[in-house]
Amino acid sequence: MPTEIVTEVEDRPGVLADIGELFGKRDINITAAAAFTYSGKGYIHFVVDDADPAVSLLKECGCKIITVREVLSVSLDDQPGELGRYARRLADAGVNILSFYTGGSSGGDKEVIIAVDEISAARDI
Repeated sequence: MPTEIVTEVEDRPGVLADIGELFGKRDINITAAAAFTYSGKGYIHFVVDDADPAVSLLKECGCKIITVREVLSVSLDDQPGELGRYARRLADAGVNILSFYTGGSSGGDKEVIIAVDEISAARDI
């Protein structure tokens, strides 16, 4: 199951390279990621298929784990307005989007990965 791991790291050159290399050595595949800095701290969001080894490795490296949560992988038509239509359906059902990533494209579809506050309700949509 795809899982998002949000971690706080030191904001310094090479931290993402270090983690990426370690994930590679342990055969942990990253399906989506985002990185941000704020007030001297770095925040990295990873989406992986097998969270346990990734969380263990991040903890070994001294990273602070903020959140670990299941996410949805959804295929949308790759056309203008499709994200808005899907997000509106979630909003109308009272589902809040916590994180959002775009994935690859294939055959006219765009993969999006979404962390939400009510995953069971989002699955129904």
